[in-house]
Amino acid sequence: MTHIGDMTFARPDSADVAVLRYAAFPDGAAGGNPAGVVLNAAGFDDATRLAVAAAVGYSETAFLEATGRGGEFRVRYFSPLAEVAFCGHATIAAAVALAERRGIGPLLFQTLAGPVEVNTEEGDAGLTATLASVPTRTRPASGDEVAAALAALRWRSTDLDPRYPAHVAYAGNEHLVLAVSDRARLAELHYDFDALAALMAERRWTTLQLVHAHTPLLFSSRNPFPPGGVVEDPATGAAAAAFGGYLRALHLVDPPARITLLQGADMGSPSRLLVDVTADDDRVRVTGSARPID
Repeated sequence: MTHIGDMTFARPDSADVAVLRYAAFPDGAAGGNPAGVVLNAAGFDDATRLAVAAAVGYSETAFLEATGRGGEFRVRYFSPLAEVAFCGHATIAAAVALAERRGIGPLLFQTLAGPVEVNTEEGDAGLTATLASVPTRTRPASGDEVAAALAALRWRSTDLDPRYPAHVAYAGNEHLVLAVSDRARLAELHYDFDALAALMAERRWTTLQLVHAHTPLLFSSRNPFPPGGVVEDPATGAAAAAFGGYLRALHLVDPPARITLLQGADMGSPSRLLVDVTADDDRVRVTGSARPID
């Protein structure tokens, strides 16, 4: 049985299953994005996974099943409302949870978006995990897409930073990338949830990657997530990987490069994501730590 508060979820083999809670990508001892992690989800059907994710209440919960090959797991991700193909912060959380129990080293997560290599290490700051995304791609957003997004965000076209064109970027999920010139505009995010949810459902975007460039390698970021029933994610690894691919494809960074994304500060949960891009690999690596939530 799986117990979350006063809720119990049965599994065919009747084995006890713990639902772990971790905050991924914390900036220091606080912050990060909470994720649920089930390390032994064999036998859970989709309805049970969705019910567990809804009971946990975080933007995503990762469900792992060992394949029997060393370090390889089938991983599926559920928000409280639906399954998503890939989730970066839940991947980091799951990898750190595994490293705490099995030791550090390479892992392979077989996700609906494709195979994702993850490596865990022990450093001065403790355990960290680095995921290598699926191959990234990006395309210009259409004028209609941008206009609809700006209307839902209650932004104007003059708010946008012309150095960073509006694009739809992919690293397992699609994310609309919009950059603003003024950090204050990012801080004042108060969007029309229903309008943005409808647009994102129509376009099949998972989150919006809203950024402000402090330098070419340092960005503040916010990620609305209406498709998951969540107003905003405080740290979004999949969107960070997509953004790294966008920067490389548009020659906005000179690989090899490490980009730092600061996310979650405006919602009181500061997060730090390290994004590495190279010239000879269309994948993007995202690094962060994770801490257990009591």
